Amino acid sequence: MSEMLPARHIGRSIGAVLAGFVVVVVLSLGTDALLRAASIFPKLGLSMSDPLFVLATAYRTVYGIVGSYLTARLAPGRPMQHALVGGLVGLVLSVIGVVATWSKTELGPHWYPLALVVTALPCAWAGGRLRVMQLRAGPPSSR
Repeated sequence: MSEMLPARHIGRSIGAVLAGFVVVVVLSLGTDALLRAASIFPKLGLSMSDPLFVLATAYRTVYGIVGSYLTARLAPGRPMQHALVGGLVGLVLSVIGVVATWSKTELGPHWYPLALVVTALPCAWAGGRLRVMQLRAGPPSSR
């Protein structure tokens, strides 16, 4: 006999995935803007060098883990599954990005959007794993 999840749990699950996604997008675009303002990244419309794309990949990887951790933290249950659903959303959006930008070489090297595809699920797993480890450790002891 299967039990249906209450609408509240479904809403919280959707909210958890959405919150993680929003955090990744806001942190990524915010960092892009800060790096442009600091003249580390070129102005919009100008091409970037490969080392700058490596930098962008690095902080997007960290932000992907942070967003997945947040998703797992806010999940009403099964934190790893929620983090992986968020990672799957990121994977699908990254694949769409590859397809949409493949012929537009002025937007950057082909390896960059492919790197976002490759890192989507490992970042989600890492963020979910952090939360699962935190839950297994139990509440912090009072000192």
